[in-house]
Amino acid sequence: MDIIRFKVDALNVEVHPNSKSCGHAAAENASQAISKLCKIQDVVGVVFATGASQMNTLDSLVNRQEVCWDKIVGFHLDEYVDLDQDHPASFRKYLRQNLTSRVPIRKFFEIDGNAPDPDSFCLAYAEQLREADPQLCLLGIGENGHLAFNDPGVANFQDPCEMKAALLDSACRKQQAAEGWFQTWEDVPDRALTLTIPTIMHIPKLILSVPGQRKAEIVRRTFHEAISEQCPATILRTHPDATLFLDSESAAQLNLEDGVLSTDATRKV
Repeated sequence: MDIIRFKVDALNVEVHPNSKSCGHAAAENASQAISKLCKIQDVVGVVFATGASQMNTLDSLVNRQEVCWDKIVGFHLDEYVDLDQDHPASFRKYLRQNLTSRVPIRKFFEIDGNAPDPDSFCLAYAEQLREADPQLCLLGIGENGHLAFNDPGVANFQDPCEMKAALLDSACRKQQAAEGWFQTWEDVPDRALTLTIPTIMHIPKLILSVPGQRKAEIVRRTFHEAISEQCPATILRTHPDATLFLDSESAAQLNLEDGVLSTDATRKV
């Protein structure tokens, strides 16, 4: 299939043939953005996501020689509370394996989900994030529409916090188990530290990798439902520079005609 590009409100969308080409395109977009920033900044703040959806994107990105890793100060979106950092599902472990051990990144600030005082840690991490002023965020969308760990029920588009401890709903926990990170969904921690929706939306450029059949329904909902905290991902349609990279499986529930999504909220680009 050819690459299909369109918009849903302000959200840029690209549909690629498979998950590998989807991740490659997202990484290329990120690399170009980082290169532009490195020409005008000595330090570039970047927020990285984790999970199965990010595997191809990160693998492609870390193999790009043009990325100025020595200028990048990295952060991540979220981390489970009270999960050992060496657990297979730990996001700190994930990023060490898939990012920080593979590139000469200038600095990386990890989220410590085992901090004795989670609220104080969130305040300190948010301050570090403000100082770095990240210009780019790589992220995904959860099967329940969450961004980071802002599930329906705790997502707040006007959240006064920059980062918080959040409760995870059963749909979110079941997704983590279904992807193989835990044996059962009851094993998934019910709390996580997460950047909030306003913090994510404040970052000037968002690049989203959302491949796979399991994401098809939430992609459809993100495009067609009213913008609401009941489907947090719908807020992406208001961001001035966000691009959502899909593959043929995650786009399977979209009604695409001649490369354009059939809805009044879209236009071809």
